[in-house]
Formats: sequence, C-alpha cells, structure tokens
Amino acid sequence: MEKEKRTHKAHCIVLPFPSQGHINPMLQFSKCLVHNGAKVTLVATHFISKSLLGDSGPIAIETISDGYDDGGFAQAGSGGTYLERFQVVGSETLGSLIEKLKSSGCPVDCVVYDAFLPWALDVAKKLGLVGAVFFTQSCMVNNIYYHVHQGMLKLPLLEPEVVVPGLFPLQACDLPSLVYLYGSYPDFFNMLVNQFSNIEKVDWVFCNTFYKLGGKVVEYWMAKICPLRTIGPTLPSAYLNKRLGDDKDYGLNMLNPVTGACMEWLDGKPNGSVVYASYGSFAVLEPQQMEEVAWGLRRSNAYFLMVVRESEQAKLPQNFKEETEEKGLVVSWCQQLEVLAHRAIGCFLTHGGWNSTLEALSLGVPMVVAPLFTDQPTNAKFVEDVWGIGLRA
Repeated sequence: MEKEKRTHKAHCIVLPFPSQGHINPMLQFSKCLVHNGAKVTLVATHFISKSLLGDSGPIAIETISDGYDDGGFAQAGSGGTYLERFQVVGSETLGSLIEKLKSSGCPVDCVVYDAFLPWALDVAKKLGLVGAVFFTQSCMVNNIYYHVHQGMLKLPLLEPEVVVPGLFPLQACDLPSLVYLYGSYPDFFNMLVNQFSNIEKVDWVFCNTFYKLGGKVVEYWMAKICPLRTIGPTLPSAYLNKRLGDDKDYGLNMLNPVTGACMEWLDGKPNGSVVYASYGSFAVLEPQQMEEVAWGLRRSNAYFLMVVRESEQAKLPQNFKEETEEKGLVVSWCQQLEVLAHRAIGCFLTHGGWNSTLEALSLGVPMVVAPLFTDQPTNAKFVEDVWGIGLRA
C-alpha cells in the first residue's frame, strides 16, 4: 500500500493497563500529544473495547488480545494467571499491531506503555522503537516500590518506622499495603515491583504528577535513578489550563454515568453543603464497610451524593435510598470531575486513589481519605500530613 503523506511529528502507540483508572490519565496525556502535533493510537484489549462508551476524539483506537477476549480479568480466575497470559499474548498481538500499522503506511515511532506492563518495552525495543513508561501512581509510591525491587527496602518490615531514600521517615502503615502487609496479594505485589524490571532500557519516564507536588522525590529520581518527566495532573483541560478547547471529560467510560440527575440535584443545594462519597471504579468494600460508610453519611445530617456501582449496591443497608432521599442521592456512577467542580460540593469522602486525589487537589476540594489498599495509605499520609488538604479516616 502506498504510504500516506506524513502530517504529524510522530506516531505514538499508547497502551494503558485495561482498567478505567489507567485509561483516564493515559487518554488525557494522549490528547496533549495530539495537541502538540503527534498522531496517537490508543490500544485497548478486545474485551475492554467492547465496554468503552464515549468518544476518543482525534485519537484512534486499536485492540490487542490479553488472552481472555470473552471475559478479561474475571475469565482468568486469578491475577497471576491473567498477567502471565497477558504478557505472552499481549506481546505477540502488540507486535502484530505495530507491523500492521507500518504496512498500512502509518508506522509507529514510539510506544508509551503503562508501567504495569513492562513487557511492552521489550516489544518496542525489538522493533527498534522509542519506549516511554507512564507511571499512573504517585512518585512517592513508585519510589517505595523501586527500592523494594532494588533490594534496598527489605521485606517483611521489621521496624515500625521506615526510611526510604528520597522520602522522610514513614510509619510502616503509611506504606502501600502490599509492602507493609507483605504476602497479602502476591500477584499484584509482583506486578507493582516488576514495573522496574527493565527500566534501564527505557528512553523516557513519565509520571502523572507535577513538580511541586512530587518535590524531593522528583529531585531524588532525577539525580540518582533516571530522568523523570512530571506530566500531570492529567485532567481534562477545561479544569486546568483550558488549552485544549472544550475538553471537559476524559472521553471514554467503562461505566455509564448518571449525569443529568446528579447535576440537577446538586443545583438545588447550597454552596459547600454536600459530601461527595465515592470509592472509585475498582475498589470492592466488605458489606460491613459499606454499611458503616452509609450510616456515617446518614448520621452526619449533611447532604450527600454517594456513588455505589451496580455490582456493589446489594451491600447497602435495606431501604437506605428511600430512608435518606431527603438528604441524599445514591447513583451507580457519575462524571466525577463535573461533580467535584460543582459549587455545592464541600467535601470528598474517597478511598484515596491517585486519580481521585489529583482531581480533588486540582479543584480545591477538601478530602476525607479512608484508604483500602495498594497506594492509598501512602496517598492518605501525604494528603493529611504533607499537603494539608484533608484528613485520614
């Protein structure tokens, strides 16, 4: 086939881990690349692509296989099985996709890959391409996992206080749960530590944060580990610098947001009077935890907007929606940025995932962080004791 006339500076493949919390920041980064003259192809797994709702705008969407095209992660049965299969099948199908794009007259120059998928760098290097790793978690958390990988932070932890190069002394419970509860989820622990398995081969290192937020950790990485570029916060431009025009939403959703009802309800509430409560797109609460959150909101006597995914709603107390309808609204999903930016929101009750933390911080919404696992305890520590923008529950 005759090659198309090149009208872009470079063609980048962007490969996020197949979950909403990873697609959002990498899709937003892709928009910035396009704005600066690059062509971007976002790569999703076959299974995830079936559930994506919305519009990716100028960003092309292509698919690869994770080996579980009919059911994704759930079909695999375990995290370890899924990740092993994804590495084998994903490597093969990513390589085939890159070759297909080359033969169609649109060769790829660079692979920007989620740090959870380090095998993508091996594919890029095998094909002679530039490789760029994108860390979706905070610099502080990445720094901890890096030192575990290097053997400089020994596990299991033996002391209540931990000193990690580049960070101030932390209590063990302030570290990611997979570190201080060593052995609790070995498959996910291995995935997070192995983010650094081939980092010496990478051409660029991107982190979803900004310099003043990362502070000393960013300086430490620049001086001691590798050149790090802070490219965040990766929020739609309407909420930050407005450089991308009418960019008010990430663009692709795996869950269908209840937008009209949320905003209409909020419009009728006084300024700063509503507690917004959401535990994100992935976290699963125990029934007792769900009940405690629900009753806590009810007994606060404040207005509240509570997000409970359809798969979690059976855990709500019986008749909770009906009994709290004068003060509260429970929805299955919402456009979180639009909600956080609303004048009626006065507080955000959150699990402390990094995307939610960056969104609240960028929009000036105080947080009550009730961390569950992985990076959330560390995020909660910084929210309360370093940045002073909320409390840890």
